[in-house]
Amino acid sequence: MKTKHLARAAVVSAVTFGFASEAVATEWNVSLWGKRRAFTEHVEKLAELVSEKTDGAFTLNISYGGLSKNTENLDGISIGAFEMAQFCAGYHADKNPSITVLELPFLGVDSLEKEIEVSMAVYNHPAAQADLARWNATLLMPSPLPQYNIVGVGDAPRTLEEYKGLAVRATGGIGAAMAAIGAVPTSMSASEVRQAMDSGVVKAVSFAPHAHMSFGTVENATWWTTNLNPGTVNCPVVANTDAFEALSDAEREALTSSIDEALAYYVDYYNNQTMSAWGPVLEEKGIEQITYDEASLTAFREAVAGPAATAWVEENSGRGLPAQELYDLVTGLIADGS
Repeated sequence: MKTKHLARAAVVSAVTFGFASEAVATEWNVSLWGKRRAFTEHVEKLAELVSEKTDGAFTLNISYGGLSKNTENLDGISIGAFEMAQFCAGYHADKNPSITVLELPFLGVDSLEKEIEVSMAVYNHPAAQADLARWNATLLMPSPLPQYNIVGVGDAPRTLEEYKGLAVRATGGIGAAMAAIGAVPTSMSASEVRQAMDSGVVKAVSFAPHAHMSFGTVENATWWTTNLNPGTVNCPVVANTDAFEALSDAEREALTSSIDEALAYYVDYYNNQTMSAWGPVLEEKGIEQITYDEASLTAFREAVAGPAATAWVEENSGRGLPAQELYDLVTGLIADGS
C-alpha cells in the first residue's frame, strides 16, 4: 500500500539559479545499521554529493540503527517510515525473490566492478522493478561486496569434509552451499553475529572482510578460509517510491547523477583501504589462514552451483518471475567479462 510522502521540509534561504529566494529544503531520512564502515561509504558519499549539488537544499540524514532494524528496512520503506534504506536480499528472500539471483553460490563474479555491473543489470530489469514496487521501493544502487569467506573458533576444518556438523552463520546462496557440505547454516543479521559466536550458537561466520572487522568476529577467531569463495550477498540501497517521485526534477537529477561517483568512491575505498588492512589484522591476531586445494574446490562448485541454480529457477518461475531470463542475464554478463 502506498502512503503519503513523509519527507521533512523547512523553509531556508537559498541561492537558486543565480538569485536569492525562499526555498523549501528537502530532508530524507536514511536507515542503515551497525556503524559507518566500507559497506556504507557509497551512501555517505551520495549524501555528500547530493548536498553539494543542491547547495544544501536536499540532504540525506543517515541513521545507523536509529530508525529500524536492518531486517525490517524494506518494511519501513514500504510504509514511508523513512525515504531511503539499505538491506540485504537474503534477510527476506520471499519479499524480494528477483534479486536473490545475485546471491546464488559460485556465480564467478571476480571484482567489485563486475558485481556493480551485474547488479545494476538486474535492478534495471522490469521484473526486478515490479518485484520491489510491491514494497513501494525504487532500486538505486548495490552495495558491492567481494566473495565471502569464513572465520571460526576451535579446530579449523582443513578439508571440506570437516565442515560436517559445523554451525556457521551463512545466508542466502552461501547458506545453501555450506549445507551441501554438511555444515549447519544459521541465518541472522550482522549485528547479532558477535554475540552468537561468543555464546557458541555458531562456531563460524561467513562475511566479507570489512564485516569481519566491523562486527568483531576476528576478535576471538582462530582460523580464516582464504579461498572458499562460495559467493556473496546482494544488498541494495532503495528509495521510497512516493518520496522519489515527489522530488523536484533538479533534486532527482542531483540524486541519480551522483550514484556512479558514489559507487566509484566505494570501490576505491574497499580495494585500497579495507583490503589493505585485512591482511595485517589476520597477522596481528595470529589467525591461521586455511587454503583448500583446487581439486576439492572444483568438486564443491560442481556439486553446489548447478543444483542451486536449477532449484532457484524452478522455485521462482513458480512465483511468476522470468527466472530463467534473470539467471541467463547474470551468467551471460559474467561469462562475457565485459
